[in-house]
Amino acid sequence: MVNNVTRLLDAKKIHYKAYETPAEKLGALETARILNLPAEMVYKTIVVTRVRPGKPILAVIPGPNQVDLKALAAALGEKKVNLPTEREAEQLTGMQAGGISPLALINKGFQVLIDTAAQELATLNVSGGQRGLNVNLPVKDLAALTNARFAAISVPEARNS
Repeated sequence: MVNNVTRLLDAKKIHYKAYETPAEKLGALETARILNLPAEMVYKTIVVTRVRPGKPILAVIPGPNQVDLKALAAALGEKKVNLPTEREAEQLTGMQAGGISPLALINKGFQVLIDTAAQELATLNVSGGQRGLNVNLPVKDLAALTNARFAAISVPEARNS
């Protein structure tokens, strides 16, 4: 599957592996299961908005986690940040939920923060910019391409058991 993200990675000569997944909206955990990968390797991109005017933030966090809005706000020097609805996130990015990718939004003015857990991995998987495409690439290349900062911005998702 070729799209703008794979073209960009090819053009920058970044080593990656593209995986096709079912084209419906899948969460990171479901994607990890389908690709037979540890859930901690499949990262999801969460759109977060600022209270004061400014471009939205892309929080790239491990699949099993949820974004910690207080920690994210602190990392950005913001008083408060908000989680938009899925529909608002789609409108802000121009992408479908389940396909929102920091790689597809390069040069669109989004600030990217990657959870510090990623620094323990050589590679991770993120959306390839559309539903049904997941890309594995080196963490350092993802950070460099998206001009991302690392911060502790997620916590394990609460499980109702």
